[in-house]
Amino acid sequence: MQIASLQDLTQARVAALTPALGTERARAILGYLRSHPAGIEEAPQGLALARGRLATSVTAYSSGERAEAAKLALSAYLDGVEPVEPQLNARDNALRATLETAMGAYRAALTSGKPQTEIAQQADQIDALLVRAQAAISTTADDPVATFLGAFTILVREGLEAMLVVVALLAFLRKAERLQAVRYVHAGWALALVAGGITWALASYAISISGAGRELTEGLSSLFAAVVLLSVGLWMHQKSIGGRWQSYLKEKMAAALNQRSAWFLFGLAFISVYREVFETILFYAALWSEGQEAWLLGGIAAGAGVLVVIAWVLLRTSRRLPLAHFFTASSALIAILAIVLTGKGVAALQEAGWLAVSPAPVPHVELLGIFPTWQSVLAQVAIVLILGLGFAINVWRGRISTMQASRVLAEKPEVGQ
Repeated sequence: MQIASLQDLTQARVAALTPALGTERARAILGYLRSHPAGIEEAPQGLALARGRLATSVTAYSSGERAEAAKLALSAYLDGVEPVEPQLNARDNALRATLETAMGAYRAALTSGKPQTEIAQQADQIDALLVRAQAAISTTADDPVATFLGAFTILVREGLEAMLVVVALLAFLRKAERLQAVRYVHAGWALALVAGGITWALASYAISISGAGRELTEGLSSLFAAVVLLSVGLWMHQKSIGGRWQSYLKEKMAAALNQRSAWFLFGLAFISVYREVFETILFYAALWSEGQEAWLLGGIAAGAGVLVVIAWVLLRTSRRLPLAHFFTASSALIAILAIVLTGKGVAALQEAGWLAVSPAPVPHVELLGIFPTWQSVLAQVAIVLILGLGFAINVWRGRISTMQASRVLAEKPEVGQ
């Protein structure tokens, strides 16, 4: 292991350092640092820290310390790559995705007991990616255009999912003529922005949000939102079949949108927006420290303008759709978002070390939440199967209801005779 903080120093043991340094040298280094903790400030940070811990993990693996090697590999990502991921994501998102996938595959290789030669080869490939990442960050750190484009693309990419959820909720309430519940949705996303501002302040001036904490927040909130959207998508699809939306709106809307349901809408809007704001804010907090504040704010303003225009177009389009078509389109959109968020949630928990990583031969399409691991792919397949089964049951029940209604209408003349 490497000692890059006081926390590392308190957890460091001679036995953990012996494979890389030898017993006597490990004791001497620990003794010196405990007597002179200021020396820790000289330890490498960022991608240099990642490279060091990656190399140490290879040494630990060659000494038979498989668990320690996996721990070091996870630390290389969470403590080395994750803190600078915002800058790298803004400069070269493809390289960031490749590095993330490679480090996940490396951890999987360590835990599965791959041959030492294969482990060393993978580590060399990751080290080359880390060198490229360091060059990408350093060469564009003072580039105002890169800062503007990074701020713009981050907001549009991360904000689009949250905006689609909020727009779907607002469009549904307006179609249902339940305008009094609209304020709960607006309050949800507005409070999420306020909470994001508090997060920015905490991340910049008060506390340091660890890489593991960030990934856990993103992963758990993504999976929670996915579960909620799954139920909402199935419900909307049910109401789009066999004229059910008409009877529903006429007879049950008042009960369905009571105070408890209004707070449910508030919670869904809040969690959907905050999970995106949380990640975006941490990106911006890192970019802000580079000294290109005006260009950063310009990129944020431009991205916000694009999202506003998209939201306006979608809301106007939804008003012109027949209600049955609106329910169908909304259920499809929300189902897709549930699938995307499931993949992202599982991937985030893998990056935090909560879930195992098993590489899968699938492309990395982050926009759709597709990551090249069996855990994330199978989780998305499970959501697709649940949606398919739910939609099929809805269609079957719709046909039964239609047949029953037709039978009742056909029998009415006989009753009058």
